[in-house]
Amino acid sequence: MEIVQLAEDLLAWTQALSLTGKHRVAEPKRLPLCLFAVAGRLIRTGRRVRVCLDSTWPWTRDINTAMQRLHALAPG
Repeated sequence: MEIVQLAEDLLAWTQALSLTGKHRVAEPKRLPLCLFAVAGRLIRTGRRVRVCLDSTWPWTRDINTAMQRLHALAPG
C-alpha cells in the first residue's frame, strides 16, 4: 500500500511543479493516456542519454516543456 501512495504523491507533485494548462488540473487517470504513452526513443550520445519524442504526438510540446521545468528545479 505504501508504494501506491508514493506513486500517487510523485504523480501529484510532478503534475503541480511541471505541467501547465489543462494537464495541470487533469485527473490522474487521464495523464497516462496523454503524457506517459508517448512514442519515443532513448539515444546515447557521448556521456549523455537523451529522450527523443515523436514530433507528431499532440502532447510532445507539453512533455518537453514539463521536462525543461523539472530540469530547472533540479539542484546542480
